[in-house]
Amino acid sequence: MPMNYTRTALLLVALTAIFVAMGNVIGGTQGMVIAFAVALVMNLLSLWKSDTMVLAMFKAQEIDQGSAPDLFALVRELARRAELPMPRVYIMHSPQPNAFATGRSPERAAVAVSTGLLDTLSREEVAGVVAHELAHIKNRDTLTMAVAATIGGAISMLAQWMQFGMLFGGGNRDERGGGVGFLGALAAMIVAPMAAGLVQMAISRSREYQADRMGAMIAGNPRWLASALAKISNAAKRIPNPDAEAVPAAAHMCIVNPLSGRGVDNWFSTHPSTENRIAALEELAREMGQLGGTASFDDLGAGPTLASDDAAGPAGPWSAAARESRRPRGPWG
Repeated sequence: MPMNYTRTALLLVALTAIFVAMGNVIGGTQGMVIAFAVALVMNLLSLWKSDTMVLAMFKAQEIDQGSAPDLFALVRELARRAELPMPRVYIMHSPQPNAFATGRSPERAAVAVSTGLLDTLSREEVAGVVAHELAHIKNRDTLTMAVAATIGGAISMLAQWMQFGMLFGGGNRDERGGGVGFLGALAAMIVAPMAAGLVQMAISRSREYQADRMGAMIAGNPRWLASALAKISNAAKRIPNPDAEAVPAAAHMCIVNPLSGRGVDNWFSTHPSTENRIAALEELAREMGQLGGTASFDDLGAGPTLASDDAAGPAGPWSAAARESRRPRGPWG
């Protein structure tokens, strides 16, 4: 684990260095100093406000036990099993099934799931997804990923600004004149966002496998998460996510890449292959002796409100009865 933290720190330094290098291209030494100062401020803001910033990016809405009792109880029981404080729970109003966790520490953590995820997955599969996100919180991945999203987004914005400046003649000035040289601007516009994407990809890929394994153990059955990943991955390719498309630098935070692949923002996948993740979970299931059968959700010991049979307790936001009902279902109705 210490080596993993060291690797992550180096990757974050690389993102900051890319941002500072772009500042040098724009304004020479003065621009580099300004960019370095801005990068430090962004890191500090991400440190203290990462949860608020990311949740606002995805327009997530907080829910409580009164508005979504089954979902709230599910998160609470899984957090207990993971030996974590109860995180805040949010809903994203998106038909694309997806989820993410954020927060600078377990005490400040939040878990967000989309309406599409609740409508698409079974209780067991939702449990697998939530447990995966809790694993990110337990591993303290959420702060790292939020900082990477903030700086990566700033790099993308700088590249867009430089492109805009070139279109209106800004690219005709060289660095000696305090402006943006054509070749330097071109390199920054193309290379810097690609490099930032590669760094974010490395951050995400090194941690997704760990979160998959730990999440499967928290939930108690790797097959729940494996099944959820297959469904989410297939749906994400067909269903666009406008909020994620607006902030592609935050795509690595989601459990499956939310980008549609219609633009250059999806040149580099921020996630490991879903097939490889499922294969690793199946292998873990063999190790746990569960491949031959499917455990019951009741094994979580969450009580009657989380039973698999709808008749055993109140219908949750992802139950068959709730999907068939025309009544509003809380904040996502």
